[in-house]
Amino acid sequence: MTKQEEIQRLKAEKDAAILAHFYVAPEIQEAADYIGDSFKLSRIAKDLPNQTIVFCGVSFMGESGKLLSPGKRILMPAPDADCPMAHMVTRQEVERAREQYPDLAVVCYVNSTAEIKSWSDVCVTSANAVKIVKNLPNRNILFIPDKNLGRFVARQVPEKNVMLVNGFCPIHEGMKAQEIEALKKEHPKAEVLAHPECNESVLAMADYIGSTSGILAYAKESGAEEFIIGTEIGVLHELKKQNPGKRFFVPATPPVCYDMKKITLDQIIRVLKTGDHEASVDGQYADRAGAGLSRMLELAGR
Repeated sequence: MTKQEEIQRLKAEKDAAILAHFYVAPEIQEAADYIGDSFKLSRIAKDLPNQTIVFCGVSFMGESGKLLSPGKRILMPAPDADCPMAHMVTRQEVERAREQYPDLAVVCYVNSTAEIKSWSDVCVTSANAVKIVKNLPNRNILFIPDKNLGRFVARQVPEKNVMLVNGFCPIHEGMKAQEIEALKKEHPKAEVLAHPECNESVLAMADYIGSTSGILAYAKESGAEEFIIGTEIGVLHELKKQNPGKRFFVPATPPVCYDMKKITLDQIIRVLKTGDHEASVDGQYADRAGAGLSRMLELAGR
């Protein structure tokens, strides 16, 4: 029996569903029942009848899944898989801004810990951040923790005073504009598709800026045949599956999230067998963090 076959057997035996982020390794995506970006997966988990969810992603994703599905078991195959950006803001920075701007709304990217979510008024994803900030009645916005996504939002909503902290995704922040430029010279007809977590110099060269799911949709609908991809390399697996006749290129320094790549088939098998490594959220943060996620759903629907 192969590892993939054993996973399918255990999944049926335990009545479990496997959810995987676009950034995990291809063999993990192939084992999954659903793949998507972090918050989409949490919403899927909430709606599934399965009471056991194997969440193939980093720790903040497990917390979000638990916040939306508190009655379900959310199992994390690689419990040490973390996200540096998820921690890149302090309580003092948030409190200082609240003292300075009484009408402040603290807007928190879902790529953050439950504790940081609990300091905020509303959560956002890279796909709905612009819409939600526009829908807020507040003029003064503190966007945490990702400065690059926050800067992108600020440009789309010039009527708001959007303040930033120095948080970032090391993978997207570290992408080199000169490597994108080199690819453009090699493939002059290629369109550049970039995630808004990328640094400013990369975003300046993009033909399209959007979330991972947005990049997938754009590549599928575009008439172009070649694309330069400015996001984590794991998305290439789904891009190639959906677009077998198109070509995709990544920078010479591959944008790899090593935390996402920690997840293995053996780890999935282990948690399905044992039920170990269940995600949890500290009770002192759960209500406030959950309220931020709920408000996001409310505002995104307007």
